[in-house]
Amino acid sequence: MTLPVVKLTKGIYVMHLFYRIDRVRWEQLPPGRSDQALSKLLTLCSSSSSPSHPRLTSFTNIGGKADLAFMLMASEMGLIGQMHQDLEACFPAGTLQRVYSFFSITELPDYVTTDDDHQTMLIQHEKLVLGSDEFNKRLAELREKHAQYQHYRLYPELPDWEVMGFYPMSKRRNGSDNWYTLDFATRKQLMAGHARVGRKYAGRISQLITGSTGLDDWEWGVTLMAHQPDALKEIVYEMRFDEVSARYGDFGPFYVNLRLAPDVLWKHLHL
Repeated sequence: MTLPVVKLTKGIYVMHLFYRIDRVRWEQLPPGRSDQALSKLLTLCSSSSSPSHPRLTSFTNIGGKADLAFMLMASEMGLIGQMHQDLEACFPAGTLQRVYSFFSITELPDYVTTDDDHQTMLIQHEKLVLGSDEFNKRLAELREKHAQYQHYRLYPELPDWEVMGFYPMSKRRNGSDNWYTLDFATRKQLMAGHARVGRKYAGRISQLITGSTGLDDWEWGVTLMAHQPDALKEIVYEMRFDEVSARYGDFGPFYVNLRLAPDVLWKHLHL
């Protein structure tokens, strides 16, 4: 069977999946069936191990909301759908219970810095003369940096750090606290302050924001990679005081996960 090819104009598809193991059914498996499942999962992860996509990474959930977690990334809708089906087919029928899923795509933010913003910054803050050699050199550097930012926002290469936190969120639409009734300039100014908070955690947090408006029940998915969970706690807490979150943010469930390769995951879960 050949699935239709559905690519995005820009960016890739992302799926977060969280499961529980039905322990009663697992204990009833015939000898060798657990090893077969692990072998299938190892093969699948190995075939989807690109720096960006296709990529399938495995985790164990910490906190009891799930047992296993997976993050899938692919450039084509049929491919990520097939990865999802192949993942679940690794496990014996009836042993895997999905407890949460989230489907989204990578995208550029509406409030990205423009070329005019760069030129204004160079003139007003760096006091460079428009059209001078130094001005043109700095503008070229900013353009290159911005192009790299856009590329990795659309085609992310997340570091393989120990901790992955995930939560969905939406912008509030309640009465006077309606994000979508604000004019663009106000929203851009607010988001600039929000971004400044995030940049303080460079080196401790690697962040991926994916869009899900019209694709899932929330508007964005937030994936935070870290070496330590206190970094997750600190950035989310500090963001709470930013007006974008305090006044206009609604948040879904939080999932904190530990990065484990399938063979280590098996031993950890006593499978």
